Amino acid sequence: MTLMVKPGTSWSEVYARALAIAPEAFEADRILNLHEGRWQRSGIPTRHVTPVDGSPIPGAPYIDHDEAVRAVDHAVGEHWKWAAVDLEERKARVLAAVDAMAEHRDTLALLLVWEIGKPWRLACADVDRALEGVRWYIDEIDRQLAGRGPLDGPVSNIASWNYPMSVQVHAELVQLLAGNAVVAKTPSQGGFHTLTLAHALMRREGLPVTLVSGSGGLLGDALISGPGIGALAFVGGRSNGRKAATTLADTGKRHLLEQEGLNTWGIWNYSQWDDLAAHLRKGFEYAKQRCTAYPRYVVQRSLFPAFLEMYLPVINGVRFGHPLAVESPDDALPELDFGPVIHATKAADLRARFADAVAGGGIPLVVGDREAGRYLDGMNIDAYAAPSAVLNPPNNWTLHHSEPFGPLDSVVIVDTESELLAAMNASNGSLVASIATDDADFGSRIAEDLQAFKVGVNRPRSRGDKAEFFGGRGASWKGAFVGGDLLVEAVTQGPGQLFGNFPTYSRYPTTA
Repeated sequence: MTLMVKPGTSWSEVYARALAIAPEAFEADRILNLHEGRWQRSGIPTRHVTPVDGSPIPGAPYIDHDEAVRAVDHAVGEHWKWAAVDLEERKARVLAAVDAMAEHRDTLALLLVWEIGKPWRLACADVDRALEGVRWYIDEIDRQLAGRGPLDGPVSNIASWNYPMSVQVHAELVQLLAGNAVVAKTPSQGGFHTLTLAHALMRREGLPVTLVSGSGGLLGDALISGPGIGALAFVGGRSNGRKAATTLADTGKRHLLEQEGLNTWGIWNYSQWDDLAAHLRKGFEYAKQRCTAYPRYVVQRSLFPAFLEMYLPVINGVRFGHPLAVESPDDALPELDFGPVIHATKAADLRARFADAVAGGGIPLVVGDREAGRYLDGMNIDAYAAPSAVLNPPNNWTLHHSEPFGPLDSVVIVDTESELLAAMNASNGSLVASIATDDADFGSRIAEDLQAFKVGVNRPRSRGDKAEFFGGRGASWKGAFVGGDLLVEAVTQGPGQLFGNFPTYSRYPTTA
């Protein structure tokens, strides 16, 4: 079977569409930075390749520290002007930006496919979820802002590469609705073309947004602890999140720091295997490159044979490969669970982690074969990783306490409830966890002892948006919780105490 890239979806065609839509933000061979109120040919372009086939694409143009300071200073001035704009006008401008992004939804989604390897269906879902979520906030914002006002400076956004639209752009538009200017840094690993197009459409509607690229080490103090910054919204790993939290420790500055945690499924006294199989199959979407993926299964020993009978067909049936490859020009884009992981280095790291587990005594349950993917003839597949799984990895394995952020599962067998809890709480806090059990009372009871913000009984949990709030426990989250009314409260000032994990107190809404 010979495959081709579907006509109209090649990188050159998609980039040409972005250039035609927003010539102020794109040039033929590079993207620009948006600061001091205009798109500028600032910064030094970096080298980058698409994970889809390893071919070169324009990289993010890195600005220096002084340029970042000037960008923030200008954003502070824009913040106070925007805070004085009437709410009805703010709603109208945000809605106009949302409508513009909806008009160019397919281009935004195709940029996501090439930049971060999302299959077409999931890329569209990322864009749609962002825009639908913001429309909900536009309808609710009058109630949510009653008695509340903007922060004392713009919100700085430093986010991961995996959900540029439904996490980062979504959050920025809510921050703007609430009366704050926005400063954002593009992720270094991908998503910067998508964010450039989205921010071009936002800026056209008069929204006070700043978008820059650069090294976190050089730009960190300007974007995190700069005196004009009103709050920091961060999504990323624990190492960088810890540095940000340390930097903010003595400032009292508002912060929302979403960090990684090892999310787990616990399986105890359970028999509904078809239901669990459906959840686990869906869980492989986007190669588990999301903060609410479940890469760890903690299984009661007596259930392991039944678990294995259910699990092996699921993991062996996962579909992966080139997200835009078709047999003929008229074919629809393929229905894949995932494409590449974010880059070749990550794929190599996943293979090395699997090998380390086996070398230490872990049992290889599934040895992934990336050659089994769906590819063009002769294409570079360095960034592709096949689903793999290891049983009872050694105690010193690094992924006992951190997430792989890729399609590498681990299964741990336990005999007692205390072992179940210990294995599920191994990473000092997580965002989500789930229990599969036929005993509803057991599920409710053990959920109370799990160090996860959201716990599902016989169902997975996700980040959620709109009315549902989100946060984490332990080292998986620092600062204010978000989602629904709490997201608006996190980026505004008003009466009452913020919900969240803060150095001086910890207060949780009900998570049932």
